[in-house]
Amino acid sequence: MPETRKKVRAIVLQALYELDSAGHTVEDVVSRLLGKEGLSEENNAFARGLINGVLQNKEEIDRNIQRFAPAWPVEQISIVDRNILRFAIFEILLDNEVPVKVAINEAVELAKAFGSDNSPKFINGVLGSISTLTTR
Repeated sequence: MPETRKKVRAIVLQALYELDSAGHTVEDVVSRLLGKEGLSEENNAFARGLINGVLQNKEEIDRNIQRFAPAWPVEQISIVDRNILRFAIFEILLDNEVPVKVAINEAVELAKAFGSDNSPKFINGVLGSISTLTTR
């Protein structure tokens, strides 16, 4: 299951990246990306939950990014880093389905795989600060 969740988070990142940069519809992006992966119904629901949760709470999430990374206007953060932060912050502050350390570790791993050389440190720093807002 954990390995599959890593895969799901990578798909979520792809979907959020595309939605953030290309302006495609949510359903088109999600259906296409999930349709070609052959994931279980549970993992499809997990992916949809993350994507929809981020989109529904984007303003609040972005305010947290701005608060904890004040030197970087949200729109100037790379699309990859911005969207990793968005769904990790959603998991940490709003979703409460995974332990905070898991959300941070998964985000840092995605940053290593898809971000720049500085992404893992940046992501870890912002999420470490944000994790102080939660009691779990």
